[in-house]
Amino acid sequence: MAPAAAGKVFPDAVAALADIARDGMSVLSGGFGLCGIPEHLIAALHQLGVRQLTVISNNAGIDELGLGLLLKSRQIRKMISSYVGENKEFERQYLNGELEIEFNPQGTLAERIRAGGAGIYGFYTRTGAGTQVAQGKETRLVDGEPYVLETGLTADLAIVKAWKGDREGNLVYRKTARNFNPVMATAGRITVAEVEQLVDVGTLDPDHIHTPGIFVHRIVQGRMYRKPIEQRTVRKRSSHAVVA
Repeated sequence: MAPAAAGKVFPDAVAALADIARDGMSVLSGGFGLCGIPEHLIAALHQLGVRQLTVISNNAGIDELGLGLLLKSRQIRKMISSYVGENKEFERQYLNGELEIEFNPQGTLAERIRAGGAGIYGFYTRTGAGTQVAQGKETRLVDGEPYVLETGLTADLAIVKAWKGDREGNLVYRKTARNFNPVMATAGRITVAEVEQLVDVGTLDPDHIHTPGIFVHRIVQGRMYRKPIEQRTVRKRSSHAVVA
């Protein structure tokens, strides 16, 4: 039996997802690259063993980290994303016909999620007009320019990562972690957040809250975050460097 929750607060990621996760569900997963990803909630989905998932995320991490963990275990049936990135297993499964992918221009993906969270059916955009992105979609001319109809995206579950959160689910993101997490938090039928710091209600400055708690159904405090660097780039040391 999973440990009991105290209001919205659950003792760990597995407990927060145990009665939600199911085969064939759709999942919005926040973050950008390896920054701001809900790594404990992803690990919980892996541990719970749910399969045939449709995952909406900008990319899929790398081979051993982030959503790459679920790809490796073949728990993902379809990815809706904008970037294959550095994940060789993502690339391999796609090229071998083992994984369905719905590619989106990055801005279009973000706006589709925002629209879904706002209850907007769809929107017209020039991005992708005249390319494979537009195939099978409604198009129209506006002021002589072709526009493509893109529909809003929602999911059964949204998993997001924040820097701070209070016990009512009000969230504050930090820097790059604000990519995709805020819009995804609004577009899940159930939204579960993990935070680095869990604080009491009233601690957060209301003007600093990025996601109001009304959008968050469950919250867990993660620990021992790995925070790896996806691509480490350093300046070459000068041959004339002075050693003190």
